Amino acid sequence: MIVSYETLRTLSVHLANSTIGLLLCDEGHRLKNSESQTFQALSGLNVKRRVILSGTPIQNDLSEYFSLLSFANPNFLGSKNDFRKNFENAIIRGRDADASDAIKAESEKKLKELGALVSKFIIRRTNDLLSKYLPVKYEQVVFCGLSEFQLSLYRLFISSPEIQALLRGADSQPLKAINILKKLCNHPELLDLPKDLRGSEKLLPADFTGAGSSARSKGRDQTVHCQWGGKFVVLERFLHRIRTETTDKIVLISNYTQTLDLFEKLLRSKKYGYFRLDGTQTINKRQKLVDQFNDPDGKEFVFLLSSKAGGCGINLIGANRLILFDPARVWRDGQKKECFVYRFISTGTIEEKIFQRQANKQALSSAVVDEKEDTERHFSVDALRKLFLFNEKTLCETHETFKCKRCKDGRQVIKAPALLYGDASTWNHFTNTELKNNHDDLLRAEVGLPEVSFVFQYISH
Repeated sequence: MIVSYETLRTLSVHLANSTIGLLLCDEGHRLKNSESQTFQALSGLNVKRRVILSGTPIQNDLSEYFSLLSFANPNFLGSKNDFRKNFENAIIRGRDADASDAIKAESEKKLKELGALVSKFIIRRTNDLLSKYLPVKYEQVVFCGLSEFQLSLYRLFISSPEIQALLRGADSQPLKAINILKKLCNHPELLDLPKDLRGSEKLLPADFTGAGSSARSKGRDQTVHCQWGGKFVVLERFLHRIRTETTDKIVLISNYTQTLDLFEKLLRSKKYGYFRLDGTQTINKRQKLVDQFNDPDGKEFVFLLSSKAGGCGINLIGANRLILFDPARVWRDGQKKECFVYRFISTGTIEEKIFQRQANKQALSSAVVDEKEDTERHFSVDALRKLFLFNEKTLCETHETFKCKRCKDGRQVIKAPALLYGDASTWNHFTNTELKNNHDDLLRAEVGLPEVSFVFQYISH
């Protein structure tokens, strides 16, 4: 029987008295919560052998990992409390950046002990297996400094009474504040100013038209002020070089359709050919756009994609470059050229903090699932307050948190012994000056220009 999780839940009553020889669960992270109805329904079945397939066995914490392990091999690691007492607490304590050497040593010991136990029923395969079928992919995290306009707005916002109240725990609307800062990092015109930020009137240029402007005034203004957004300055240069110096095609991805609107304005003003897919199109229309873009003879070299629409089986093999203005996933099946993926992050801002939180989860996953010994403990746990700290002087706050022993005076002097996906401390590190040694022609051209402050590079062979 081939069946979805949802349908199987409705059938569990009928299957209760049946003996099932094998239960094979794809997308196994659906079973990460042992309290969920799906987990309970499947656990209640009389199954002799259970197999879970998952690309993301740890998405948030070790208790999710325990749920998967105990589903595949019930009672092997005892109860959830046993697991917490025997492994989880010690491992998590050792991952704190401020942990003592003794606590770190105990954490490593517990990691090895857990790894030895679960290796009896886990087979781990990484994307290295695909290397002989796919071209080289370069993933680069590109740290872009804010523009002067963004800086003045960012300073004003984090010193505002609303943020101060949040940090005192007196206000319970952190998501609204986080969203404002994330939009500001992309471009100030994504904000409804001065409404979104009291006191910003005096900072606004005369020709500013933000998200709150009338449709009429927006329609009149068909120019994008790239100079108002650090990431947009770099994007404009990238597009110009791709257009004039290569035959490459590029996908631009954002979570915000408003950001796609700004991309669109920029492309129209430059007379660059493009397609846009943002979830408003029918399935047939989507496929037509994808096919046209993938046509090697097509004139359109840019594809604008909302990250929500991009998660629905879109296969853009026509492109060999991709920029993530916000986090998203990319595949490269069918691509014959070298691939370049860029993730733009605004230096020292909330975007770095979010990146660090994601990296911390990935580092935990590398340590527990892959038993990577050198997965460092980079970040202490102090969530909300740290999100709103603004590190204005840094070239790359994330690199500073690594306490990187491979870099000296702005240069990587020791090559990474192994690049671990999801743990950027093991990637290649470049200051702006050192980009002259980067394989990527677009990034080499950024040497000496003020916007790109730092780059992490991951190469998958």
